Amino acid sequence: MEIERWERSEEISDAEKKVIQEIWSRVYANCEDVGVSILIRFFVNFPSAKQYFSQFKHMEDPLEMERSLQLRKHARRVMGAINTVVENLNDSEKVSSVLALVGKAHALKHKVEPIYFKKLTGVLVEVIAEEYPNDFTPEAHGAWTKMKTLIYTHVTAAYKEVGWAQ
Repeated sequence: MEIERWERSEEISDAEKKVIQEIWSRVYANCEDVGVSILIRFFVNFPSAKQYFSQFKHMEDPLEMERSLQLRKHARRVMGAINTVVENLNDSEKVSSVLALVGKAHALKHKVEPIYFKKLTGVLVEVIAEEYPNDFTPEAHGAWTKMKTLIYTHVTAAYKEVGWAQ
């Protein structure tokens, strides 16, 4: 059942979009720090993901990762892409085009397995829930679950479009 839910994106209601955008405005105010926290948790929980990053793939210590300028730069890029998606939740074509660019770049240029997007979006929601517990109501959790599925399905659609072969 859980796998099936990941494969298709559920419609995000207007109320859920508002919840996502309100929480995100607080998250994005601390863009770099939250982004770094997300990436460090991602790399600690899924160390195989580091193989795609020559600059920090050998780093084991979270404090060393936190000080890495390359990791901080990538965190800003990830957060910027998510910010564009959140800002444009009412424009499905813009959301699709932004996530298609992300997906194609990661499929063709970086050769990243798409499963890592499922893992990363899971970590994203986990960190936001921990960092903003007062905002992360059951309704917010439901909205963000739809958001992570939206990101994953659009990114993986781009992989399929370019003929990604695992």
